[in-house]
Amino acid sequence: MSINWGLHYTATSDTSRVLSGRTLFKAEIDEALLRRDLDSMGLSGPIVGIMNDRYIRRVGQDTWLQVGTSGEKDSNFPILWDSTSVENGDYEMLEQMCVVVKEGATQSAITRQNIVRVAVQN
Repeated sequence: MSINWGLHYTATSDTSRVLSGRTLFKAEIDEALLRRDLDSMGLSGPIVGIMNDRYIRRVGQDTWLQVGTSGEKDSNFPILWDSTSVENGDYEMLEQMCVVVKEGATQSAITRQNIVRVAVQN
């Protein structure tokens, strides 16, 4: 069973999940829960990288469009996006966080994702 160590949807318009214009997305992770999850998988080595990616697609569509990517952990992985790059409507937003752990000469990547429904109203 995986542990929910991150991928909590946060945006400047988070309360209504309606996106309009420039929106700053951030991601929070719980490092203690992350370490517990990694240890449960036998990955006790140091974390050597964390990347957060966001994608958006219109509800009912198959193709995801990249919103942005960030590896700035100390700033909660900020991604600034302008919703005017897509048409108004109902969308799904995918956040995917990848953690890389080093065990000797081997690196392992663990990925978690979260999908939330949002509306774009420009």
